[in-house]
Amino acid sequence: MSIDRTVRGMTDKPAAAAASLAATNKFGLVHMISRWRRTDTEESSHSSAPEEPTAPKIALISFDSQVPSTVDASNTASHRADEGKDSSPFVTFLVKVHLKDGHDLVIRDASGSSDPYVKFKYKTKMLYKSNTIFKNLNPVWEEEFSQLIDDPTTPLQAEVYDYDRFAMDDFMGAASVDLSKLRFWEPTDIKLLLAEEGSEEYMGYINLVVTILPQTGEEKEQFLRKSVRGPSTEMAKKTTKSAQVWSSVVNIVLVEAKNLLPTEISVSAPLPDPYVKFKLGTEKFKTKPATKTLDPKWLEQFDLHIFDESHQSLEIMVYDKRSNVFMGRCSIDLTQFEREITHQRWFELEDGAGSILLLLSISGTATTDTVVDLADSGGNDARLGLIAQYSLAKSFSSMRDVGHLIVKVFKAQGLAAADIGGKSDPFAVLELVNARLQTHTEYKTLNPEWNKLFTFNVKDIHAVLEITIFDEDPNKKVEFLGKVAVPLLKIRNGEKRWYALKDRKLQHRAKGQILLEMDVVWNPVKAAIRTFNPKETKYISQEPKFKRQVFMNNVQRVKQFVVAAVEVRNFVQSCFDWESPIRSILAFICFMVITYCFETYLLPLCLLLLFVKAYVFKTVVDGLGAGRKAEQEEYYDSEDDDGDLDDKGERGTSLKERVAAVQDTLAMVQNSLDFLASLLERIRNTFNFTSPYLSTLAIAVLSIATMLLYMIPLRWIIMAWGINKFTKKLRNPHFIPNNELLDFLSRVPSDKELRLYGEFRPDPMDGHQAREYLQRNANKRTRNTS
Repeated sequence: MSIDRTVRGMTDKPAAAAASLAATNKFGLVHMISRWRRTDTEESSHSSAPEEPTAPKIALISFDSQVPSTVDASNTASHRADEGKDSSPFVTFLVKVHLKDGHDLVIRDASGSSDPYVKFKYKTKMLYKSNTIFKNLNPVWEEEFSQLIDDPTTPLQAEVYDYDRFAMDDFMGAASVDLSKLRFWEPTDIKLLLAEEGSEEYMGYINLVVTILPQTGEEKEQFLRKSVRGPSTEMAKKTTKSAQVWSSVVNIVLVEAKNLLPTEISVSAPLPDPYVKFKLGTEKFKTKPATKTLDPKWLEQFDLHIFDESHQSLEIMVYDKRSNVFMGRCSIDLTQFEREITHQRWFELEDGAGSILLLLSISGTATTDTVVDLADSGGNDARLGLIAQYSLAKSFSSMRDVGHLIVKVFKAQGLAAADIGGKSDPFAVLELVNARLQTHTEYKTLNPEWNKLFTFNVKDIHAVLEITIFDEDPNKKVEFLGKVAVPLLKIRNGEKRWYALKDRKLQHRAKGQILLEMDVVWNPVKAAIRTFNPKETKYISQEPKFKRQVFMNNVQRVKQFVVAAVEVRNFVQSCFDWESPIRSILAFICFMVITYCFETYLLPLCLLLLFVKAYVFKTVVDGLGAGRKAEQEEYYDSEDDDGDLDDKGERGTSLKERVAAVQDTLAMVQNSLDFLASLLERIRNTFNFTSPYLSTLAIAVLSIATMLLYMIPLRWIIMAWGINKFTKKLRNPHFIPNNELLDFLSRVPSDKELRLYGEFRPDPMDGHQAREYLQRNANKRTRNTS
């Protein structure tokens, strides 16, 4: 196309109009915008030939005549409908730049190629620096950025450089964009011919799409608030790289890959060290390499962000770290995935290069809707549908679908300040085993209001919902603010309540509290069957390291049971030694009677008597009001003085290896003691109704066992058990051996877990909150009475 065609309506008159901008006067900006519009209208109908634009000093610019299809014509028309009005609220400009690609760039490396990147400058300040495309004279960037500007008559400079690792980067050409010749609100395709002052060498060109958007005061504040993570908006004027505002967060858990193809077809060739690169828009992530395997397991979790809803293609590439050879790729269209849900799926690499297992969650989208109470009439129909879906009549369909959890995150208050200005940028992350969702970020506040609703598929009713609040930082890192852990069996359906936050280890109180409302609907038969199967493995979890204080705590926990066992042994020995004749005579009579009358079916019955004893004791104690306090005492676990073995001052590899071996051994002993102590505590807590559901389930199983042992001879039961154990592998080749009793006990909380899942009392409510609380309780009592 010709230059004459592209510069129509962009003569020196708009430039003259733009030159009348008053930098600090709102009326001057409004007047300039109005004159610019009228000039465009007049010249678009002018029949004479347009004037030639003044060429930039070091660049040639050509504009495409066609407006891209992404332009909203109705929006443009609405902006121009108020032509001639000087009461416009615009106070500044926002320039959006889409760096597309480059062509025919000059050679700057000895290899006959270049490593180009682009710098954008405005008034001698660098606005943005693109990524470096290595060894390419026709690079494709596809990067975008936005920045506020105060004067569109000042050109935007684009400079291209060749990256050099060991010396100064080489200049590859520059060009300027005369922003005063662009029309408001209309994306314009621009071809920038690169040049160097004093040289006539052809240096290629780069393609851009530039849009200028007049901004109101509210739009300006919103842009600064979202693009700056700092104590004040003054940082927006000092920042050198424009920040981008994301619309959604993609949480990715890379689990493993299978059947990857070797990089070398040779028997003696070593196996590859595969790692994975992820790219979403301009964001990238690279995993750690797995060592010498075609079936690697990474178990890494990270976040990528969606900035442009029209670009939602997740690129996955697998490489060999040792030889840097490409091993496979695939592309995932994120628009095909439902939001606010965790998807676990195998993705096939192209050309049969293997498959990769990912957990994808797209969340963090903002909403303007207000969450309503679960008890309101609007949610009754949906809840009745869930109750019907998980009724007893459907107990044997979709056995892994145990229930459905709804969580409403309203707000938090009194959070800790993580930023310099005494504020935070908080967002909440909800995790149910491997399912992970999050809210959007509320900026510069200690009392955020999210008003978000989340749903989870429940695979195990004994799972724990973890809600963690983080502070978002501009470097893509986060700071911990507080955490809450709620076992699903402790959820009070439809109750809107405050939860006090805890620290990262759930042992001490943290600053702030969060307002939640939860509702879980589940099938008891499916839950009972699932209880006797292995727990779902959480892919992302931290391996516990050796700590002296933790080791000593575990020793003390085991010591309690050892002391109790020694006391029982001493009591029995005292009966044998006739230390108390009366006691010894009674013990002898009981022993003889029980031995003479004992039948096998009495064994589970004796265990049932332990439940009866614990239930009676619990009922009596609760009736006297001497039960456990609602408020949990803070559990002190001084892990700061952990006495970790540190080899920083050690010399020699062998000594370091010995220290590491000692650490591993002590960690194994520590974890073994923790397992033993937890197992004994779980057995005890099974009988004292710590978890009423599990105790009731154990009573039912023991009752059935009692009847079976009473009606069926023991030898037949043992034979049936042996046949089942011997034939399980024949009936199901993929059967994973397990111990049903240990699987059951793994669901019973240990004393340590009871401390972690306990609740602190929320801060006292003010008068307004107290009135709301009393009114809700009165309404519930009225509904229950009716």
